[in-house]
Amino acid sequence: MPHASMLRQITDFENRANPYPVYEELRRTPVLHEEEDGPYLISSYYDIKALLHDPRISSDAANLAAAGDDALDQAEETGGLPPSFLRLDPPEHDRLRRIANGAFGPPHRPRRIESMRGQMRDIVTELIDGFGDARQIDLVDQFAYPFPVTVICRLLGVPREDEPKFRTWVDPLVASLEPDTGRGGDSDRQKTAREARMQLGMYLAGLVEERAREPRDDMLSDLVNSRGPDGAMTMMEVLSTSVLLLIAGHETTVNLITNGMLTLLRHPEYLRRLREDPGLSVNIVEELLRYEPPVQLVPQRTCISDIEVRGVTIPKGSRIWLMLAAGNRDPERFKDPERFDPDREDIQHLGFGSGIHSCFGAPLARLETQIALSELARRLESPRLVEDPPPYRQNAVLRGPRHLGIAFEGLS
Repeated sequence: MPHASMLRQITDFENRANPYPVYEELRRTPVLHEEEDGPYLISSYYDIKALLHDPRISSDAANLAAAGDDALDQAEETGGLPPSFLRLDPPEHDRLRRIANGAFGPPHRPRRIESMRGQMRDIVTELIDGFGDARQIDLVDQFAYPFPVTVICRLLGVPREDEPKFRTWVDPLVASLEPDTGRGGDSDRQKTAREARMQLGMYLAGLVEERAREPRDDMLSDLVNSRGPDGAMTMMEVLSTSVLLLIAGHETTVNLITNGMLTLLRHPEYLRRLREDPGLSVNIVEELLRYEPPVQLVPQRTCISDIEVRGVTIPKGSRIWLMLAAGNRDPERFKDPERFDPDREDIQHLGFGSGIHSCFGAPLARLETQIALSELARRLESPRLVEDPPPYRQNAVLRGPRHLGIAFEGLS
């Protein structure tokens, strides 16, 4: 039987629990093009970093569509809304992102995320208390999944009484990000996702209208009422940005928390140290973003002119996959890269990307994960994995366990 192509090995679910040997093999050919109409795979740290900053690499959905079908095409997360700035190039990308940043953080809202620390801790405490007398939990369903969506509701300004309804719309939208696995089931799944997207859009539109009339101290009000040098977002742009924050931010944080706890349970010495010193969570999260990044690769990029990488010419119109997780374990960049080591002095990872499309929600995801992991380490007594490896999601891009069973002796 012929050896499967690297492309097929990356997308093969059989390798989801441990894709890193595939990435190690991939780095032997840092610029790989196996199929005539297939993407170019870039796997070395320095090449990925350079291309993330290269204006000849487009994120525009129109350029991506012109490049043809791709093995990792994702469902459009915004439905009938205009593309979010994640799918746009400058100057339109820059305009929308600047307005969004004004509502999200410095210089206009320098303490918006930090000021949520107390709320985040309260949400985490409530979720852990909710484990009750159980001695075994599914960390995904009972903790890592509900935590980020609750935080995003509070950030946007969704009324507390509407949070459960909000979560029922998020579930099918997140499920729709999974790859196609069968015609019938997928048709039902996409239909459910479209319905949820429509209901969520209508709900948010009503909230936007309310905030236009009566602004409050929340991010949605700032987006609606922004009147800076870049002008104002249209209602559709506000909705698109809100959905981006909700869907893209939620799924990556779920995976970061779940991958984080899985890694700590596999390295109990760091779990013990975190329990004794919650401040270690800062370094642990940065090393997790290198060692087990929630976004494994960036497939939605297109060359808008010929580009030469390591002597290989990548023609205009070609698709590129930037293999972030492979770059994060590149021995040319990191010493002993296969070792989980939160004590590294230099963890300049690619976990949140880089350049103009670096993760917009990174400050939020960092703080959420630091609080989540430090509180889980403090309160779970003698935790251990029920199953290793755990069952994984199908998705090769947003990689993480679908369930993570943890047994423990009690809560402190």
